Formats: sequence, structure tokens, C-alpha cells
Amino acid sequence: MTQDELKQIWKKYVTGQTSECPGLRKVIFESWERSKKNRVSFQLTHAPMIFEGERLEKHKNTLREFIDISLPIMESLYESVDDAGFVIVLSDKDGCILEMIGSDEAKETGKLVNFVPGAQWSEDIVGTNSIGTATVIDQPIQIRGREHYCLIFHPWCCSAAPIHDPNNRIVGTLTIAGPIDKVHPHTLGMAVIAVKAIETQMRLQVALHTLQSNNNYKAAVMESISEGILAINSQGKIMHMNNIMARYLGIEPNETGKVFIELLDPKNKDVYDIVHNQNIVTDYEIDIHTRHGRNTYLLTTRPIHGDNGVSEGLVLVLGELKRAQRLAQRMSGFEGTLTFSNLIGRHPKFLETIDLARKAAGSISTVLLLGESGTGKEVFAQAIHNGSLRKRGPFVAINCGGIPRELIASELFGYDDGAFTGAKRGGKMGKFELAQGGTIFLDEIAEMPLDLQTTLLRVLETKTITRVGGNKEIPVDVRIIAATNKDLNEMVSQGKFRQDLFYRLNVFTIKIPPLRERKDDIPLLVFHMIENLCVKLKKEPIVKVDKKVWEAFNNYDWPGNVRELQNVLERVVNVCNDVVLTVEHLPQELVSNKTNPSFDLPVQSYEKELIKSLLEQHNRNITRVARELGIARTTLYSKIAKYGL
Repeated sequence: MTQDELKQIWKKYVTGQTSECPGLRKVIFESWERSKKNRVSFQLTHAPMIFEGERLEKHKNTLREFIDISLPIMESLYESVDDAGFVIVLSDKDGCILEMIGSDEAKETGKLVNFVPGAQWSEDIVGTNSIGTATVIDQPIQIRGREHYCLIFHPWCCSAAPIHDPNNRIVGTLTIAGPIDKVHPHTLGMAVIAVKAIETQMRLQVALHTLQSNNNYKAAVMESISEGILAINSQGKIMHMNNIMARYLGIEPNETGKVFIELLDPKNKDVYDIVHNQNIVTDYEIDIHTRHGRNTYLLTTRPIHGDNGVSEGLVLVLGELKRAQRLAQRMSGFEGTLTFSNLIGRHPKFLETIDLARKAAGSISTVLLLGESGTGKEVFAQAIHNGSLRKRGPFVAINCGGIPRELIASELFGYDDGAFTGAKRGGKMGKFELAQGGTIFLDEIAEMPLDLQTTLLRVLETKTITRVGGNKEIPVDVRIIAATNKDLNEMVSQGKFRQDLFYRLNVFTIKIPPLRERKDDIPLLVFHMIENLCVKLKKEPIVKVDKKVWEAFNNYDWPGNVRELQNVLERVVNVCNDVVLTVEHLPQELVSNKTNPSFDLPVQSYEKELIKSLLEQHNRNITRVARELGIARTTLYSKIAKYGL
């Protein structure tokens, strides 16, 4: 259809002379119908401006990535058009022009009808036009001359194609506009090709953003991990390394792409061998040498497998040994919970002992606690620890008499990988290493074998330990509190205890008085213990103790000391269903009005049954049972062994 024929049809349609337009393209007729329905004036002289100045720039900034992707393609397209009469126009999804590239002549012509950035060219506002109509029908379209609904636009021929984002949503249009007499059949195709290029670039940009986001997430995860992490490919080149690993190895964090082993200090032969041989290890203790010195870490390696299952590299994870020790300390429950407030008594002898213990807490010297079984030596040890500068460190207790002779060395000092048959792979830290920065309590020190006494003396002198089966000296910062219920002087004279070790331990000696020497404290201890036991055992409070009970308690010599009193009272609280404690509630042996040397046997029997019951109640959770009994885990272990539980 010629432009003259279009002119006649257009004139009759917009003046209402006809509602039918034979020969007019269907897509144009439907657009005219929408324009009339939207009451667009065919005599409209220009498009309205909706954004100008700062408002236009602000609007464009919200679409900056879309514009930045489109502009280079628009410039390339304009060079292909190579005609001074054409302009390349980018608009948003609402028909607002964002950018325009073309000759000054063409831009000046466009200004007459507000074909400029900031103007609104949606179909419902200015009628049939390439920008607005392409958006409505979501298809490329060319509007030629008198196909425009408004008379003022008839000199123009515009070819536009909608632009879709990666989610297939329209984000704008690209238009090639020029004089009707310069229209070319390939112009629309050029616009479509340019739009495809923009859409492809947008998809690539989204993919790049996704990749960058994933890399940022991975980098954030890697940097948030407290261990050093390194990934190398099959050629041994670094693919990824977090800052912690770079610090551990003493190399720069930006060494990606370089051969890993070439960056290492030559002294790190163990690392070289593991990487070179692609060895798979877990928590393997290893020394790393850097220009700052030597540090010990736990190394774990894992292969990187490709889709075909073939190894394509290796991941190395380095963790600080000190951090592993702190974690082991927390997991093992190595902490002292008792303080000087847990030492109950007002007897002058006992108060003097507490005063001496407070002075020991302020000292850094080795402490030796002397006292009969059950006097509360571990309570004093924990109180000294918690009153010292080491209170934030671990408190590790070990009963030297409750561990088999052949195991005590490995318990104290740990062992290396392969030290003996059945040894844990990778070795194991001993109690001295676990007590790093804190206190180790060596209960029943007199039971320590002579050969091990020699080793302990060396630890005291050098502040280092050597694991069983190993040859590396490991520095330890540990304070020793030892305890015994035996006469070490006598044992030295009998050759059963090393004299030089005794001298090293006997620096700050504290003798804890037995309960029979401070019977005035019994009422205080009884009420304190009963109150706690009633709460623990969920029993009604016992508010009164019969006079005859006090007489029985006072006439008894308490060979088991405070521990025996605790056991007796727990037995009593369990059987007492009254608010008054009477002699009927006491064990028969205690009411005999004389010290019965064999009385310790029923107490031990009760203790055995109590521990057995608690083990069943807590599914053999040693930490919970020890906490409920108010004793150290090591003490509980020795009692379990003693009673065959």
C-alpha cells in the first residue's frame, strides 16, 4: 500500500468516516483501534516530557547497567546505518526514551515532536508508534509514515524491537528512526540483530554476576573458616588459598597460579612429601617452618576428583595445634568449677589452711597438698587454680594411682603415631598438652612409678614434654599442683620416691587437717551438704537435726573425712522422709558410739551403688556423673575401676 493510499484511509478513520480500513496491515489497524479507545488525539503535536534534568539522570541511574550494555551496541549499529538522517533510540519498558545516538540534524528534527530523552512514547499516550506498539505486541515492528496514528509523526519511519531480560521480561525497546523517504527493508532486521546482541550481553552479565557472587560467597566462606585452606591442581599450582593459610605458610595471599611447593621454605620437607605423593592424612601433626620460626599444626588433606573420578588436585587444611588443644579442653570438660567459697569451715586450723591456699593462688610456684583421703585436696586444688592468673585456662586432674602403670606415661605426655600397638592413628595429646596455659592436678603423686618420676622431674626443669614414641620436645606452660595422703619424706628414705623430685614439688606445701581435728565444723558442713543434697535429690528440706545425731557425729572419728560425711549424708537424705533428721536415719555402724574401723566398707558399698545408679541414669556420660558427684572425671574413672564398674 502506497503512502497516498494510506493517507486516504488514515483520514477517513481518524475523522470517523469509516471504521474499516481495507488493505491496512492488521497489526496497524489493531493499534489504531487501541489509540482511539485511549482517546489519543490524531492532532497531537508532540510527546509529553516526564523526566528532565536531575529527574531524568536519577531515572537513568536506576537502569545504568541496561544502558551501559546497550550503548556500545547502539554505537556500532549507527555506524552500520551510516546515514545522517537516522537516530538510534533506547527506551525503557514504559516507552520513556533513555538514550539517543545520531546526527545533530536528526536530533534537531526530533526535538520538534519531543523525540528526545525523557519523553514518553507509549502507545496509550501518543498512539501508534514503533516504541509503544512494539512494547504492546511484544514483537519487532516497523511503522512507516502515515501508519502512525498522529499526523505530526507521518514524516517518520521507525523500526523497533522489544528487549527482554534473561527472565524474558520486557525491559525496553531499541528503535531505528529516520525520514520516510529513506526507509530501507533491512532496517527492522538490523534493529532485531542489535536487540539480540543486547539480550545476549545481558545474559552474560547475569552469568558473570552469578559467578562473581558465587566466588564472593566461596571466598567469604573460606575466610570465615578458622583453619588455613589451600587448593592445588594436578600440576601443583595454587587454585585457591585463604589469608589464614598464607599467614601460616609465611607466603603472600595473592600467589594464585604459582607452584605451591616452590613457595615453601626448604625446611618443610614433610609438607613437600605429602603434596608430592598426594598422601591423604587426617589431623596429622606437622611442623611448618617460615622466616618467623617454627609452628606446629594439624594437617588434613583430601583429593579433588573430576567427573571421571580421577584426582585433579589436593585440598590442604591446616589448623593450629593450640586451637585444637583449646577445643579438646572444652570438649573434655577440663575446667575447675570449685572456688574458695566451696571450702566450708570456721575452725582456726582450717582457716589457716585456706589463708595459705589463697597465698598459693597468688604465687606461680608448684604446690604440694598433703592430707588424708577425703579431706578435699581436689577442692583446694581447684580453688587455688580459680584464684590464680590461670583461672581462664584448663584445670586437668589425673589420679596417678588410678591408671595402670603401662598407660600412665601416655596419659600424661601423649604418644606419637605408631608408638605402640593399638595407638590412635596420628597420635594423641597427653594431659600436659591439654593443660596448656592452665593447671594440672597430679593426685596421689606418691603412686607414680620411679621411672616416670624421672620424666616428671625433667618436665619441671625444662618446661617441655616428649610424647611416648616421639623425639620432639614440646613446650608446655603448665602449673603443677600435686597431692598425696602419704608421707613423702618416709618414702624418700625408703627409696620409693625420688628425693630431687620431692624437693621440686615441696615448694609451697599445704597440709589439710582431717575432719576429726575440726569437729566444730561438722554442723556447718552437715547443714550445707543437706541443703544441696535435698535440692539434687528432689527431697523435702530437712530443717532440723536431732541432738543424738550430733552426739553420734561428734563421737565418730571420720576416717574417710569430709568425703565420708558427704556419703553418709547422701545415704541419709535418700532414706529420710521427714523434716527432722534422727538417729533412726543413720547407718547402724555410726550409732555404735565408737569409731568403727570397718565403717568405711558400708560407705564404699553405698558409693559404689550410687555411682552405678548415676552411670545408668546418665547413659554412662562421665562428665555429667562427675559433675553431679562434685568430683573430677579422672577421680570418677579411678572409682569406676576400683569398684569394677
